[in-house]
Amino acid sequence: PVTLHRVEATVRPENAASRAVLAKVGFREEGLLRRYLDVDGAWRDHLLVALTVEEIEGSVTGGLVQRGLARWA
Repeated sequence: PVTLHRVEATVRPENAASRAVLAKVGFREEGLLRRYLDVDGAWRDHLLVALTVEEIEGSVTGGLVQRGLARWA
């Protein structure tokens, strides 16, 4: 098995629904990646969010792990 210490994701700043889901499961914003990806012919900014193994305790993700519904190897 692969042991992860850190998981990262990127999301467009205007995507409020995705940002809310990421925040709910414990991801925190780390910064803005300017002109990060070419989307539909234009370079778009993205937010970088991350979650480390130390941060899952007390989070929704931690609750899923405790109940056996998810695993953080």
